[in-house]
Amino acid sequence: MKITETCIDCLISRVKLECGLVHANADLTKQTEDACRNLLLNLRDEPLSHPQIASQVHGHAYQILGNADPFDTLKEKGNAESIAVCRQVRHSLVRFRDFVLAAIIGNTFDYGVKGHTVTDDFSTFFKEEFDKGLTIDDTDRILARSSRVVFLSDNCGEIVFDRLLIQYLKSHGSHVTLAVKGTPMLNDATLADAKMLGLDRIVDLLTVNGDKAEIGICMENIPPELKDAIDHCTLIIAKGMANYESLSILHNLPPVAYLMATKCKPVADEVGVPVGSKVAVLRMQ
Repeated sequence: MKITETCIDCLISRVKLECGLVHANADLTKQTEDACRNLLLNLRDEPLSHPQIASQVHGHAYQILGNADPFDTLKEKGNAESIAVCRQVRHSLVRFRDFVLAAIIGNTFDYGVKGHTVTDDFSTFFKEEFDKGLTIDDTDRILARSSRVVFLSDNCGEIVFDRLLIQYLKSHGSHVTLAVKGTPMLNDATLADAKMLGLDRIVDLLTVNGDKAEIGICMENIPPELKDAIDHCTLIIAKGMANYESLSILHNLPPVAYLMATKCKPVADEVGVPVGSKVAVLRMQ
């Protein structure tokens, strides 16, 4: 996807959030916002995807703020809340669709998306959203292609429910490669988060999607072991909007299952659903 005016407003609102998270004063906040807006204006006409532009903008903000991980406290909070809810609901999840839906509800742990709020009562929110179900449900077709899976994770909090989905896949014979962020970016899950949850002992291969602080995934920067896994997989499971924006413009990929909540209008419009929908979309690319 290409960047729009809505995307620019959303990116700057997230930069403002980052300033607040590190308790930047008014002068530093203005300096950071102005610098990031200028960078955005310089990059918007470059042949770059939205995640590539956003990665540069947030990396620039981190540099000015002098903090490599502004979201660290929110990441811990998201994981803790998800673990608590996971204990409540895990025994009610039976079908593959149930685990997919739970993992997509977890995708709502996404801070700073303009117009999207992370709930203060995740337990109640989870039950309400689970009852609403999926707006697009390709789970039967996704499961049929899941013998060898590359799983591209997204946010902290969310990864707790991803673990349940991965355990389901493993128990049904899937070979699973899990890729997380190699360097902190927003509230995305890193190796430390995956290992804290024991995912290194569950998946067949735990790796990173690159050694740069990036939103989504840039295929030119992935490590050899992830490239090999993608080359030999039967399915890519891509969590969240940034992975959708990164991969949906590419061709000659294995089938991709996009599991996400559509938290902004540009992505929702492209998928063809209302904002706030939960979708499990299988695409042949």
